[in-house]
Amino acid sequence: MLFNVSQFVFTLGALTQVARAYDNHEWKAPTADQVRSPCPGLNTLANHGYLPRSGRGITIPDIIDGAVAGFNVGNDSILQAAKFGLLSGSSLTTMDLDALALHNLVEHDASISRQDWALGDNLHFNETLFSALANSNPGSDFYTPTSAGEVQKIRLDDSIARNPNVTNTNKEFKLRSRESALYLSIFGNITTGVAPKKFVNIFFREERLPIEEGWKRSETQITAETMNAMSVTIHAASNWTASQACEPLVIGPGVVL
Repeated sequence: MLFNVSQFVFTLGALTQVARAYDNHEWKAPTADQVRSPCPGLNTLANHGYLPRSGRGITIPDIIDGAVAGFNVGNDSILQAAKFGLLSGSSLTTMDLDALALHNLVEHDASISRQDWALGDNLHFNETLFSALANSNPGSDFYTPTSAGEVQKIRLDDSIARNPNVTNTNKEFKLRSRESALYLSIFGNITTGVAPKKFVNIFFREERLPIEEGWKRSETQITAETMNAMSVTIHAASNWTASQACEPLVIGPGVVL
């Protein structure tokens, strides 16, 4: 059998075009059979095809590669949370996005955009709760580390007032503060944390990269180190104190961490 070079080149070219068409990262709303998480960042990556659009069978390398490609966020910023995500299901190597709604794993109370688990739907975006962020830093078109910390306090005060089972340990505080530093870094200045409100609002409300509105992926990689200074400001503005010590993590019958 003779090897047909021209046919091979044509086939390879066709496959490459199909791959490029699949990975053009156009935003697409999830379909009814696709699942999403309580995290707008992971959902946005899936909606743009940086993660499997199905939201299923996602690996830690998928998350690491997707975060770099979509946001230019380095793995030291998300690796720990990604590893914990594996505990949400029975697979040793993959996770489904909707399983991340498991309470107190990476999901937490006093979220900027999700209801507390004890109070209702902790999976889907909640506009009423998001208004704490949307109405913050009035008179300005930007969010800042100070306003982000103030929003964290507003949301926690609300959870404490309405949720008798609120979980408020150092773990939750660090998760919430890291999330605030991330959205400010991704959509704003990675040094100052000043971020246009229109970019951040689109991200939370539509789980979409605001490319059409002028946003561009940071040329400098976002890391734990780049977020250190703004984290200090966020922490101070949060005026946070713990309500209880860290609780053990129950991951199955008789298995406690």
